[in-house]
Amino acid sequence: MIREAAKNDALTIAGMAILMWDSHAVEDLADEFAKILSGDDAQIFLKYENDIPVGFAQCQLRHDYVEGTETTPVGYLEGIYVREGHRNRGYARELLGACESWAREKGCTEFASDCEIDNAGSLRFHMAMNFTEANRIICFTKRL
Repeated sequence: MIREAAKNDALTIAGMAILMWDSHAVEDLADEFAKILSGDDAQIFLKYENDIPVGFAQCQLRHDYVEGTETTPVGYLEGIYVREGHRNRGYARELLGACESWAREKGCTEFASDCEIDNAGSLRFHMAMNFTEANRIICFTKRL
């Protein structure tokens, strides 16, 4: 079963998200997800197996330019995660489908995503889900 998350799901989502975004604190992620779920331009979907949350996908509308797109807003996959032991069952595909449907309902005709340049697993997932690579960049920073 997949369902739209509510604000009271923020800690559950954060508990999974920390396994993907481990440079954050669970409490900070929970606060961020609660804020996201309070707005209209983003949604998080939860995947359940036997009433246990095993995955999530976060999507939102992007109104700024999105690499490789021609319209606005664009539905954007901000993050997707399925717990170890529950992978390779089509759950990520289902979660992505929920995000794409949500974006269509919001008037989007394009959907986009990104991944770190060295994340081979994410690249394989995106290609398997019929995304087309739009560009590769390396970002730089320095302290002033």
